[in-house]
Amino acid sequence: MTANESELLELRSSVREFLESKSPEEAVRKLMDSEPRFDPAVWAQAADQLRLPGLVIPEEYGGDGFGPVELGVVLEEMGRALLCAPFFATVVLAAHALLASGDSEACARHLPGIASGRTTATLAVAEDSGSWDPALISARAGRDGDGAWRLSGRKAFVIDGTTADLLLVVARTVAGPSLFAVDRQAAGLEAEPMQTLDATRAMARLTFDAVPATLVGAEGAGGRVMARVLDIATVGLAAEQAGGARRCLETSADYARTRHQFGRPIGSFQAVKHKCADMLVQVELAEAASREAARLAAEGAPDFPVAAAVAHACCSRAYVFAAMENIQVHGGIGFTWEHPAHLYFRRAKSSQLLFGGPAVYHERLLDRLGI
Repeated sequence: MTANESELLELRSSVREFLESKSPEEAVRKLMDSEPRFDPAVWAQAADQLRLPGLVIPEEYGGDGFGPVELGVVLEEMGRALLCAPFFATVVLAAHALLASGDSEACARHLPGIASGRTTATLAVAEDSGSWDPALISARAGRDGDGAWRLSGRKAFVIDGTTADLLLVVARTVAGPSLFAVDRQAAGLEAEPMQTLDATRAMARLTFDAVPATLVGAEGAGGRVMARVLDIATVGLAAEQAGGARRCLETSADYARTRHQFGRPIGSFQAVKHKCADMLVQVELAEAASREAARLAAEGAPDFPVAAAVAHACCSRAYVFAAMENIQVHGGIGFTWEHPAHLYFRRAKSSQLLFGGPAVYHERLLDRLGI
């Protein structure tokens, strides 16, 4: 199901109104220092009032059956508000991993809970190197004497890894990388929060010691699932980055209009004008790239993987640039802890590195192009 233009505008307006009420700067700063690093009441409201967790989940599993375009609108608004919530881990990563696995039994077991907001989930792929390369996965899974799967190893940089009810873990078996479902309360599982640059996106390090797990999809198909999820996830992240970059531009322009020096708005000075103009170019390009990639994903276009890699590279660059220029336009106050500009810079930089950083995603683009 695909929404038309007026429905997308209505969706954007509803999500923005909700986030302006539930995720102002004061709430973000409070949640940054709390555990869990999100407000369960706000998450329940997002599920009950806006049905956001079920947005892209098929109707047969209790969702609304929308696609990447609608998801992009929501993520742009979440990036704009720096929302602290398990949406990215649960919906963008875990739900798409379940759908990509082709395991109807696992989907029927887990997706209805995700769609209703009762179940939060995440996807654990990267290890200490932070790489999503299947060849670098060392966590292993094997069968015990009773034929049940047991998983051992470590995972790092797991988004919402300390709070997710369901953990989808990529581990190596004799057949190759495979996807496994692990319950939060499973024996032998330990989770500890990681201190990262961006406190608005909770991450964890997980340790598995012969943890009972359930195979999701075919054994050895984890690499294919990862490739599909990574394409979707980078487009989702690109939308989030574009939303954050747009917010940096808006706050810079507002400040340039209201801050006066030498009896005139600083926006009248050529140097500030140039900064805002350069930010506008980057933001418009980022939005165009992320929205085009989402459209191609919705259509199932064969060149979607290329568009996903382009959007990831373009939006990562644009967000970091806009966040840095936002600090410069604000001058001295932009460097202080009390000003929100640094929160956007931290999110921009951590998002740039989330799936491997510039060197990795440029290599990914070349790979998608067949070079």
